[in-house]
Amino acid sequence: MRTTRHTLAAEGHRGGIDVRVSLRSDAGSGEQAFDGAWFPRSRDLAVELPELVAALDKRGLRIERFTYPLDAWSPAPRKVVVGGRVVRTGGFRSMDDGVVCLTWAGGTRRADLLVVPPETDVITGARALRLCTRRGLPRSPQMVLAAARSTPLPQVPVGSPYDRAV
Repeated sequence: MRTTRHTLAAEGHRGGIDVRVSLRSDAGSGEQAFDGAWFPRSRDLAVELPELVAALDKRGLRIERFTYPLDAWSPAPRKVVVGGRVVRTGGFRSMDDGVVCLTWAGGTRRADLLVVPPETDVITGARALRLCTRRGLPRSPQMVLAAARSTPLPQVPVGSPYDRAV
């Protein structure tokens, strides 16, 4: 069994780069399709996971277990030590490639995060991070990412001279 230990900078980020993650205020309630989104920079969990866990620690979530789709990530250690505590990992072939799962509070709380593929452009990634904090999202990661890729229609203020047909 492999265990990876990572020492992160004081702020919990690699080289001062912020971890790209969004989380709903009611994460773990089970009421929404996604509890947030994660936009990793690579498919290497040995590098990305400690940063994610450290960032969530700062938000008050002490992640105990992280599950992921095996085919979407490079092999990961079974245990990752972050901030002196162990986070267990598990990979499954049956999971959707666009989702990872976090558990905490002794396994009683669970959050599903949409994974924005690392190769996604930054604007689409930022849109996906924002979308996943809203209510009423489709259950499919592919549909959420398609919505994030779409170009929003320009908004014309009501009452402007441009809102009437000529």
